[in-house]
Amino acid sequence: MSRIGKRPIDMPQGVKVSIDATSITVEGSKGKLKLDIQENIKVETKDNAIIVSRTSDEKECLMKHGLMRALINNMVMGVTEGFAKELEIIGVGFKAQVSDKKLVLNLGFSHPVEYEIPEGITIEAPKPTQLKVSGIDKQLVGEVAAEIRDFYKPEPYKGKGIRYVGEYVRKKAGKTVA
Repeated sequence: MSRIGKRPIDMPQGVKVSIDATSITVEGSKGKLKLDIQENIKVETKDNAIIVSRTSDEKECLMKHGLMRALINNMVMGVTEGFAKELEIIGVGFKAQVSDKKLVLNLGFSHPVEYEIPEGITIEAPKPTQLKVSGIDKQLVGEVAAEIRDFYKPEPYKGKGIRYVGEYVRKKAGKTVA
């Protein structure tokens, strides 16, 4: 039995869950999310909790059991609290600013990098060298943060680039030391 899959998901107050044959919809104060239910997985509500179970003990079904429970739990957390990732920009003259539905990054290239902000994501720049990516879909928040980080990954010699807050970048010695 899956340790994660067998745990029930508590529904906070104000969260509405509707389950039909092939999908589950979770609606809360921050928004609405929908997920397709995998084959051989059964989702039901009982006593203000969501219970995920499987119909067979095949290997593929065992793998999907914990995954579906985790995805539904992320949906419930997303519509109640939301998710956020923070990025920091390190480098002389490197900065970011948000205008309309675009993020404009000056990263030392010959041109500013423009990133179109996807629907359902909000990006804030409290300081020119800090970014906060937030939204209700955990997967989309992580994907957007990773795409922004890919514009200039932190390099190991001077440490310049875009990194997650708290990320450790191991510094290398340059040619002169070696």
